[in-house]
Amino acid sequence: MEGVRVAKADDAQRCFELAEEFVSGLALRRGGSLLLAQSGDSTGWISDVARFGQLLDDPDRLVLIGTLDGMVTGLAMGHVEPLPDGRPLGHLDACYVEPDARGVGLGRLLLDGVVGWLSDRKCVGVDGAALPGDREAKNFFEASGFKARLLTMHHTFE
Repeated sequence: MEGVRVAKADDAQRCFELAEEFVSGLALRRGGSLLLAQSGDSTGWISDVARFGQLLDDPDRLVLIGTLDGMVTGLAMGHVEPLPDGRPLGHLDACYVEPDARGVGLGRLLLDGVVGWLSDRKCVGVDGAALPGDREAKNFFEASGFKARLLTMHHTFE
């Protein structure tokens, strides 16, 4: 049975492990390493276990964990950031489920948890990122009602 709950302080080590898996997967994809480098503070949580404890106390951030048969196998994180006009915009920082635990709806429960939390905070919407060629992530977002609003084109100087 799958479930989702807000992460607690004693979940920090497991959250850190899942975040490392998530980041490792991103870094291998086209555009992933540049996205991670560009993210700065929004991915500061990947630096160490203690950082997760700080995130749990931040009222503008949410860390959820997903469980499958009682084992923590997923992680989702989101935060609120004000637009220049003051309206809040939600950001999905991570939504990750270990490969062996995919396909049972845990990722959707995690995503719905973050989206619901951001909606409760009166955000005008939620942004999440899918890298080029990551059809699985794109399909996941689209099945959850997300639509592309911006495509960033890039040219690398060697």
